[in-house]
Order: sequence, then C-alpha cells, then structure tokens
Amino acid sequence: MEELKSIQWFPGHMTKTKRKIESQLKLIDAVAVLLDARVPYSSCNPDLRSVINNKPRLVILNKCDMADPAETKRWLNLFREKGVTATALDCRSGKGMNGFVPAVRTVLSEKLESWKNKGMAGRTIKVMVVGIPNVGKSSFINRLVGQNRAKVEDRPGVTRGNQWYTVSKGLDLLDTPGVLWPKFDDKTVGEKLAYIGSVKDDILDTEHLAGRLLEYLRDNFPESIIARYKLTADEIENAQGYEILETVGRKRGMLVSGGEINIERAAATVLDEFRNATLGKITLDRSAEHTDIKI
Repeated sequence: MEELKSIQWFPGHMTKTKRKIESQLKLIDAVAVLLDARVPYSSCNPDLRSVINNKPRLVILNKCDMADPAETKRWLNLFREKGVTATALDCRSGKGMNGFVPAVRTVLSEKLESWKNKGMAGRTIKVMVVGIPNVGKSSFINRLVGQNRAKVEDRPGVTRGNQWYTVSKGLDLLDTPGVLWPKFDDKTVGEKLAYIGSVKDDILDTEHLAGRLLEYLRDNFPESIIARYKLTADEIENAQGYEILETVGRKRGMLVSGGEINIERAAATVLDEFRNATLGKITLDRSAEHTDIKI
C-alpha cells in the first residue's frame, strides 16, 4: 500500500497553544516532556525544543505498560547517555508514578540548592507538562493530583487551555494542550502517530491506515497478528494491507448483507486492538535506529 496522504493537522488552536506555552515559560522551573513509550522518537515534537529553549527538562515515557519493556529500558538508557533525566511510567495503572517527583528534584538539584542557600527552601516548584495530543498528559496529572480535575478522553485535542494543578505541597503542574507539528520530514513518523491515535481518526482514511498498520506488523511483529486473528504466514506473506484486513474481517465474521466483509468495522477493530495493547506490548520506534533524538 502507498504511504498515507499528507494530512492538514495543524489547526489554529495549536499555533495559539505554542504562543501560550512561550508566554508561561518565565513562570516555570522545569518542563516535563511526555512521550509515548511505544513511539518515543515519533512522539517527540521537534517544534517544542525551540519553544522550551534552555529550561531544565525531563523525559517521561508514558504508557509503558503498552510498550516492549526491554525496548523501554534501552530508550531510558539512551536518554541518560545524552544527559537527560528520564523515567518510564503508566498513568492508567499507576506503575512508576512514584518516580516522577524524585526525577523533578534531580533535574532541579542545582536550583533547589540555590534556593536553600538563599533561605528559600520549600519554595513551590512549578513544572510545565508538554506533549503531543493523546499522549496522556491529563491522565498523568489526574494520577498525581489524586482526583479527576483534568478532563480525560481517549482522543486527541481534549485539553484546550493551560491549567494549573497543585500536586502536593511544594509542587504545581501546568497542563498544556497537545501540540503536533505541521510537517514531517520522515513520513513514517506521521503514520506511527496515526497508529497510536494522536491524529484524529475522522480526518483519516481508517481502512487505509489499518491496512498500513497490518503491513507494518506483518513485517516487524508477525506473531502479534497471526496469533490474534488466527492467520497463517502464507496468508499474509505477500498480501497487501487491504487484503490482510479483508482476511481479518472474514475470519472474525464481520459480514454484512450479501456476505460482503464489513471493512470499516474490521479497520476499527485492528486499530482499537493495537492501541489498547490487545495485540501485545509493541514498541514501533527502536532506540538503536534513533540515537540522534534530541529533547
């Protein structure tokens, strides 16, 4: 199947968000960059690097329960080799959440020592949380705050304005809307972001997208779809993505009147089952192939 067509996914509110982030920088001490552990490279917005400038930052690999644990460890090691404080967590299960505050203190160790020497120990630390749409910023903040104060929905573009939350005495977080960037130098980056749901499905051809995903999984993680959809290696070896999607729909009994396959339903099923890790803990971005990543 051909590449996904170019998508216009940089609406006006995202330009406005960038300006809001820039205007708030003077108020914050550090930036927490949330990445999706399944696609750490693809979910790293290059535009944000220039926006947050030289502010102290830490990387959070969210949704680690959906990613390959071994690959997550390799990503954490890569960031640390680059001198970037990084931690992995899953805001839905709560795994790794207790590592966030220590990571913040590590990043700000010099500033905290300076405050202490100036008699300002205990001053409230202000951290801005940034990331692409649907990376889990609001769920992450809800976990830390302990109550559902940040609106959470499993779709991109929910948070519309910058909002402050008190996590605990001495720590405040600033939630920001997710920001994508207008152009991808690497087309596979856009595809991977569409696979994980960071681009709204209603502006995509989901049947085409699901077919592309099935081709990718066939080439890189064949056991994930062979086991789940009871496929054989021969059935998918030389098949186009759309053909694999048809086979999935047929084997799942997704038929409409006349015995035709409900391709739309099959596509939605494949995308949903990949996004909720029913197909397994899969990391699409391998650290060894992206050692040039910059935060």
